[in-house]
Amino acid sequence: MFQITDQAILHSHEVKRFHNPSAGGLVFFEGRVRDHNEGFSVKTLEYQCYEAMAIKVGSKIMKDTMKSFDLHDAFCIHRHGHLEIEEVALWVGVSSSHRQDAFIACQFIIDQVKSQVPVWKKEHYVCKDKEPVWVACHACLHHEGHHEPS
Repeated sequence: MFQITDQAILHSHEVKRFHNPSAGGLVFFEGRVRDHNEGFSVKTLEYQCYEAMAIKVGSKIMKDTMKSFDLHDAFCIHRHGHLEIEEVALWVGVSSSHRQDAFIACQFIIDQVKSQVPVWKKEHYVCKDKEPVWVACHACLHHEGHHEPS
């Protein structure tokens, strides 16, 4: 399942869906707003999206992930709107019988969402002389150890 929300993502609410005695591997990821990027102090982030298309693409990613990996459940939620430092922008949860499947599937979901889902990020900086800038993820899908599903 994939969702877009303008509400705060609360870890405790999302984790409840993953209670399953057959799941030996549970992986939860929170992508949080940090206070810096590329040498600049960041004050806030602003996410905008094409919501209908984001849900369509995100849902396909989740469906394909469930087919490609040995999972019990997978869920992803992405924020849009204006976010403060330390707020959760992206939350992914994956459960599987085995931990390796859960880890790999979680990383795969993160990479696919960041590279395919139409969500755009604007950084607002602490320095008043630096204008807000739309930023791209230059490292997506290029991290060490990236694996495609089998």
